Amino acid sequence: MTTDEKYMKQAIKQAKKAYAIDEVPIGCVIVNDADGKIIARGYNRRNTDKNTLSHAELNAIRKASKKLGDWRLEGCAMYVTLEPCQMCAGALVQSRIDRVVIGSMNPKAGCAGSILNLLQIASFNHQVEIVQGVCQEECSAMLSSFFKELREKKKRENETKCRV
Repeated sequence: MTTDEKYMKQAIKQAKKAYAIDEVPIGCVIVNDADGKIIARGYNRRNTDKNTLSHAELNAIRKASKKLGDWRLEGCAMYVTLEPCQMCAGALVQSRIDRVVIGSMNPKAGCAGSILNLLQIASFNHQVEIVQGVCQEECSAMLSSFFKELREKKKRENETKCRV
């Protein structure tokens, strides 16, 4: 198992926490590259918190900044199960994080190469190194399973409404 796979497995554990509370299963961890220690964990909590900003990445960035006592996360890497959206990609650039390791790409909303690549715009004062496809099958399978279950649940609810 590579180092990237080791940390992505920890991000997957976070995604499973989101799954358990009926949130889209996205998880991440932030690692301090100097000592290889995880300094923050996060998972998607948008519905739970009733907050648009409660994405896995933002929750982890907030915790990492608090732990380090600085908004700058230079010397850190983020491992995230799904490609960051535009909001999270912007936060990665703003936080000065060095590297993001992505499990599954997001062709509908991804901003680390799928739709846009906000992490490597030369005009910005910071660019983020991107590694894609780490534990991709496991990350993709979890998301596919979640959305399949969600569609089936909505279908059952609609059938129940039609009978009433």
